[in-house]
Amino acid sequence: MSDALAPWNATLTLAEHSIIVYALSVAGLALLAFFVKSLVSTNEVTGRYRTGVYAGTAITGVAFLSYVVLVASFALGYDRKGDSWVPNANAILSWAPRYFDWTVTVPLLVIELLAVATLAGVAARRLRAVGVAAAFLMISTGFVGGVVVDSGTSIPALWTWGVISGVFMVILYLLVIYVVVKGGRDLKGSEAAATLRNAGILLIVTWMAYPIVFGLQGWGHGGAVITWMQVVLSAADIVAKVGFGAMIHKVAKFRSAEDVRAGVDTLPEALWVSSEKLSDGTLPNSATAHHSQHAATVPGAQHGRR
Repeated sequence: MSDALAPWNATLTLAEHSIIVYALSVAGLALLAFFVKSLVSTNEVTGRYRTGVYAGTAITGVAFLSYVVLVASFALGYDRKGDSWVPNANAILSWAPRYFDWTVTVPLLVIELLAVATLAGVAARRLRAVGVAAAFLMISTGFVGGVVVDSGTSIPALWTWGVISGVFMVILYLLVIYVVVKGGRDLKGSEAAATLRNAGILLIVTWMAYPIVFGLQGWGHGGAVITWMQVVLSAADIVAKVGFGAMIHKVAKFRSAEDVRAGVDTLPEALWVSSEKLSDGTLPNSATAHHSQHAATVPGAQHGRR
């Protein structure tokens, strides 16, 4: 059985080098844009679903930083020789940071999904623990086979650790399916349920890109294959982090509006989705406000009993 060609050891043509730089740069900028968007839109949802927004912000922030490292490492990791770009000792850093990114962001994707789901309390905590652990183990075991063992050139290691990583991926798939099915049942066909379903489908489909690329490392040779791997991974990161994040934010807004209309939560400003008003701005109920005002006028209320 021949050895695999580690992606960072392939020589690239001028065109392949340019395409990879373009893909990495576009992905990084898209992640930065969504990071800023998430950062300034936290107050668009109620506190009950705000964890999802925080997770989405962290995901795109971490991923953007990883792409800064990827672009810089790609620039430093190849030397121009005639009509080719030849990798040097630093070329591995044009790939390895992806695993560092995924080790943090894939568990956060689980947290992001569960933050807008219909599970609560102990059930939510247990499922979150299982999902975060499975996500971490899926990426870390893939890293062992794809980078650590024989510098990613061992086909037996790719197969062995790929299968182990795949077991944890199946667990994640079952978790996503369960959350989406339960959400559809609990939310009874609402717009939030439909968007949650679409977000789950998007995540499941997008995650398939990663084992496909991992498999390409086992048999793909040459700059063209490596270019496709970089482009597919960059596109998958945009979809899984920006596209999925936008859908989760939309679910959070739908569910926030439902809570505001039902009187179980408040938002100081009206809530809109696609220029459609979902709920009016509300403040804490007058009874609570009156109680607080009354307490402030009672002697000793501000300083405690004597």
